[in-house]
Amino acid sequence: MGGARRGRSADTLVSRSPKETQAFGEQLGRRLGPGAVVACVGELGAGKTCFIQGLVRGLGADVAATSPTFVLVNQYRGRLPVYHLDAYRIDTLSELLDMGVEEMLHGDGVTVIEWADKVLPLLPPHTVTVTIMGLGDEPRRIVVATPAGGHASPSNDSVS
Repeated sequence: MGGARRGRSADTLVSRSPKETQAFGEQLGRRLGPGAVVACVGELGAGKTCFIQGLVRGLGADVAATSPTFVLVNQYRGRLPVYHLDAYRIDTLSELLDMGVEEMLHGDGVTVIEWADKVLPLLPPHTVTVTIMGLGDEPRRIVVATPAGGHASPSNDSVS
């Protein structure tokens, strides 16, 4: 999942700060519609939650997103319901199925998943994949892969 899957287009962005990473997430959030699924992949500390904080803000939520590592799912209210899942502590896919993840993935809200590489078989074909690379003080390389014909990628040019 680290690159573009077949029938997908990918844009690569470079972020030099958490503020830029959030701004990229916010731009993507503004473009998402009902039923969107965003799969976030990256090492621990790469900036997945930071990106999602911006994404949730771009969806109109007025609260700061926090990683749901221990509760597994946070829900936010914006212009659409936002379901923020963290699969880091998931051992089996049945754990997510038991908590109703299929309703989230196929509902009218936006579902965002951290550590999405752990739940690949559950992801629908229209999933937007965000892969974040870089650690510590390094700039982050953010690859946003969308289904062919999709227009959900943030622009590297419009962030100040």
